[in-house]
Amino acid sequence: MVLLKESISEFTMMHDEFISDWNLAMISGDTTKLERMAEDYYVAFFDGAKDKPVFYNKEDALAGMKQSVLHFQGANKRFENRVIRLKDNENAVVFYEQLIVKKEEVLARLFTIEYWQLSNEKWMIIRETEERIN
Repeated sequence: MVLLKESISEFTMMHDEFISDWNLAMISGDTTKLERMAEDYYVAFFDGAKDKPVFYNKEDALAGMKQSVLHFQGANKRFENRVIRLKDNENAVVFYEQLIVKKEEVLARLFTIEYWQLSNEKWMIIRETEERIN
């Protein structure tokens, strides 16, 4: 059990850095530090009004992330109500409400679930689920 407590602390520090990297990317437009996806990464995106999700592979997700960062450049990305749970010392799940805010106006809101895995001593996102909140 001690290993799990140490792992959650280390994971939380890594995820805090990931959040910081997001906000730097929102200012600079450079997404390099955010590219922490495993090779077989995918995201399921629910648009709220639609019943079925749209799936994006790693290549599509990276292109979309770059486009989104450029589109919202200068905005702040908030990770609210974050909950981190470790399944074991090598698998973690993060739940949060994602807000993109510019000049105190909320431009986008999403529920996000990230699934992370420790691989070669580095945490990588293996999949995500996102749902737009209207």
